[in-house]
Amino acid sequence: MIVVDQTSPTAPFDQIRGQIADLIRSGELAATTRLPSIRQLAGDLGVAPGTVARAYGQLETAGLIVVTRSGARVGTGLQLDVDFRNAARLFVDAARSRSLTIEDALGTIRASWNP
Repeated sequence: MIVVDQTSPTAPFDQIRGQIADLIRSGELAATTRLPSIRQLAGDLGVAPGTVARAYGQLETAGLIVVTRSGARVGTGLQLDVDFRNAARLFVDAARSRSLTIEDALGTIRASWNP
């Protein structure tokens, strides 16, 4: 359940974004699960629709949800996060097997970033 604490120093959109992100990452909201409409969630939480729209926009940018005309759904972006972490582990293992320092490994990444 998502709750907005009006006394919190954290902005309402950020509270909404964080709580939905936590629900997605914990698996409580599975991939392709439909989220409430912006108007519905705004009404339920007692916030402006723009507040929910901003939270949804940030979640979409992060790859956690997909927003279309028919509504918002939990995306499959978490698999990309898992794939990225696995690739990072493989890189770290390879760097360690070659006795590279973290500075050398980061240098390799920087060189690859802007080829």
